[in-house]
Amino acid sequence: MRDALVDKLACLDPIPGALEQLLWHFGHKQVAEVTGRSKRVLKDDSGRLFVDSRGSGANIAETAAFMQGDKQILIFSDAGGTGRSYHADLNAANRRRRSHYLLEAGWRADNAIQGLGRSHRTNQASAPMFRPVTTNVIGERRFISTIARRLDSLGALTRGQRQTGGNGIFEAKDNLESNYAEHALYELFRQIYQGRFYEVPLGKFEQMTGLCLTSHEGGMKIDLPPLRQFLNRLLALRIDMQNTIFERFELLLSQQIEAAIAAGVYEMGVETLRAERFTVLSQEAVYTHPVTGSVTNYLKVERTQRNHIKTADEMLEFATHYLGMLMINSKSGNAAVSIPTHSIYDADGGVVPRVLLIRPQKETRVPVQDLESSTWGQVSIDAFTAAWSTEVNELPKFTTDYLHLVTGILLPIWKILPQQNSRVFRLQTSDGQKILGRVVNAHDIQTVREQLGLRNQLLSPEELVKLVLNERYTQQLPGGITLRRSFVANEPRIELVNSISLAERLLAVGCFTEIINWQKRVFIPVSDKAPAILAAVIEILG
Repeated sequence: MRDALVDKLACLDPIPGALEQLLWHFGHKQVAEVTGRSKRVLKDDSGRLFVDSRGSGANIAETAAFMQGDKQILIFSDAGGTGRSYHADLNAANRRRRSHYLLEAGWRADNAIQGLGRSHRTNQASAPMFRPVTTNVIGERRFISTIARRLDSLGALTRGQRQTGGNGIFEAKDNLESNYAEHALYELFRQIYQGRFYEVPLGKFEQMTGLCLTSHEGGMKIDLPPLRQFLNRLLALRIDMQNTIFERFELLLSQQIEAAIAAGVYEMGVETLRAERFTVLSQEAVYTHPVTGSVTNYLKVERTQRNHIKTADEMLEFATHYLGMLMINSKSGNAAVSIPTHSIYDADGGVVPRVLLIRPQKETRVPVQDLESSTWGQVSIDAFTAAWSTEVNELPKFTTDYLHLVTGILLPIWKILPQQNSRVFRLQTSDGQKILGRVVNAHDIQTVREQLGLRNQLLSPEELVKLVLNERYTQQLPGGITLRRSFVANEPRIELVNSISLAERLLAVGCFTEIINWQKRVFIPVSDKAPAILAAVIEILG
């Protein structure tokens, strides 16, 4: 049986490597090869295979053929990744934009980074498009993640902006060695240890990977295996088991990143803001360095953005393409499109399926169970089109909001700024002024104002109304009165807490009272008149 099997294997056609497949498919007359090979197997026009010997000057000749435009495709390996340039050089005949495919990245990210640098250099007609290539083996993301981390580090070190090094080709979830991945790995280990990952029992996981999660006392280890060791051990598993564990790990990673973004603490480096118009409304110096004279300023910037709202026909096409459902809220009459999205895990390790609910100006991920028990229901095309069009026609073409930035010299006052979120924005105002500064979130504005000793009123009545209704912002007003959002019969209201002693004066400027649970409470109407009423209230309170 053994001899028969050997004979059968010997009769099989050899499996060509990636290099041979590319040379055979496009033809060696169209492909320049810059590698360390001295011999290679090629195909002639009739399909016959033959051996081609390459001399010591082959790589130089092949590079010249590509840069002169005689050959349109270039393949190079590590041997051809040093000391040569393949970019769209302005001095070369071939100035076409390069599409750089990264195939078989290998274990060493520094070699891959060096190879990517061959096609992206100075004096080029256009920047290349980087395209990392992987198979459907999820473990191969291990290679890409290392390269992503190195690219991000390179960008942060060379230009002070993380997106620069990665050139936009990687998403946050592609970096499997980030802090979010560390938290996701801890949650994965916890689920395996507690038996909440039913497909991978604890004993089986420890036996397959050689990673021990159990301490000598029988509990979960405090010093758990590091992330890199986990990823390396995962590559030794069978493909189906690799995919099972990686899918759970990636889902937990997406959950960590989504939670950080929702909380406003996700670190994205320097973000460039774009809008129809930026206008500086106020600027106040809050600190001057005693030696250099450098100044720290607090800026309030008005941002005007165009609302990019899709029509009903565009949403119908979108729903067809993404297998979406057309929905209408029976209570509000608003329309939405529901499409599948990634799931999350509950506290017991169970999968919670979710959908993405797309509204004209908002997107929300909702558990399927919550959606089914809500007032949203599936409707016909005609009903959806009518409801969506009605809502879209009532929306303004532009929206205005406000940004609060601390600019200038920041290190001397860094400790008194909020530590939870350190997002940095770059923008250009309508009059050409370029601004780079750290953003102050709505919930921190009052604290920052007190810490920096700002004299001006930072928030306008219009801002306060939007922040209270949309971001659950609370504001302490003079006289011990608190401005906050409250819900009455599931409807949001603007409430003035501890203001009953001024009820008559507040009623005179447009407020109203209501007795709830035998207690009289004062509210500002939620309408277009709310900012004007709030301004009058602030004037009364002094």
